[in-house]
Amino acid sequence: MTSVTHEGVEHIADTIRAARARNEPLRIVGAGTWLDAGHPCADATRLDVSSLTGITRYEPGDLVLSARAGTSLADIAAATREHGQWLALDPLGSADGTIGATVATGSCGPLASAFGTPRDHLLGCEFVTGSGDVVRGGGQVVKNVAGFDLVRLVTGAWGTLGPITEVTVRLRARPEVDRTLAVALDAEPAETLWRWLRESELTPLAAELLSPSLAAALAVGNGTVALIRLGGNETFVRAASDAVGTLGVAHEVPSSVWDRLARAESAAALAVRVSALPSHAESLWQRALELIAVTGGYAHATCARGVVRCVAPTEGADIDMLRTALLRLADGVSIVGERMPAHLWPALPSARSTRDLEARVRTAFDPAHILNSGVLGA
Repeated sequence: MTSVTHEGVEHIADTIRAARARNEPLRIVGAGTWLDAGHPCADATRLDVSSLTGITRYEPGDLVLSARAGTSLADIAAATREHGQWLALDPLGSADGTIGATVATGSCGPLASAFGTPRDHLLGCEFVTGSGDVVRGGGQVVKNVAGFDLVRLVTGAWGTLGPITEVTVRLRARPEVDRTLAVALDAEPAETLWRWLRESELTPLAAELLSPSLAAALAVGNGTVALIRLGGNETFVRAASDAVGTLGVAHEVPSSVWDRLARAESAAALAVRVSALPSHAESLWQRALELIAVTGGYAHATCARGVVRCVAPTEGADIDMLRTALLRLADGVSIVGERMPAHLWPALPSARSTRDLEARVRTAFDPAHILNSGVLGA
């Protein structure tokens, strides 16, 4: 596989136009940590956009920041921290990951319970289509919604509509107090946590359910554990801690547990996530436990969003049993493969009611289908 690196947006546009003329497929690469996510990409020349780095605009008073797509989440966190602000996205993996990849894959973590997914943070973006056109959507202030639908369309498209080159995001004020409590749960833990979240007047920053294996690895308890993250002033957090106590016996754990959760998995492990209505979280949770029982590994769930994620080693696993468990996990729900050996991708269902619509949208932005061919199974 060859690789082409460019330092500017116009160079990227020129390369895409030339590749289209040759009908040459391109694989968009930033930091390169999730190249097998979404679906294996067909063999293609790598279009390296990692040199597009740097914060281009930051207005603390407006809680708005613009950055080139190759800017790391760590760099954005460092720039905003001194102003008591943060980009409330915590995608799993290293903070060395880029804002462009986070938006392109629609990645988020436990903070999505309170702050939403990347679509809720993105105010504007710039990207280059498969025809080599530089397109800008959205605005640079919170109240400007011009082109908002285009911005939402590009988010989570996995680069199939074009490489993202710059984004503008909404920031949040950091809470005065940031505290995390761990609560052990027994029977029907996902249903218990979901019911508590639904009935409680408290909206935590995050509420993540951990399988026993993950809870042990993070040293937060034995058995199934709920991690509840609380933020606000001291008075509010103290009252919120009392509310968490109605869920079970709670004890405080270091806030660094969220970083350890994000970095917990091995790059060699299988990683999939499934989602359904939050009221179905318990059923998804039980299926996830069945999957990790085949190979080991762990599961965690954002019950407020109905999202369950499984991470499991595949080396030495019974492949037939693993395929069966994957099919059961995916039955009747939305499933996304984040990382998986090539021979297991066929185990995931490929027929979706939105396939024709996706193909038409993709053709509108990338007529020759040269960008990330194979990703999303198309």
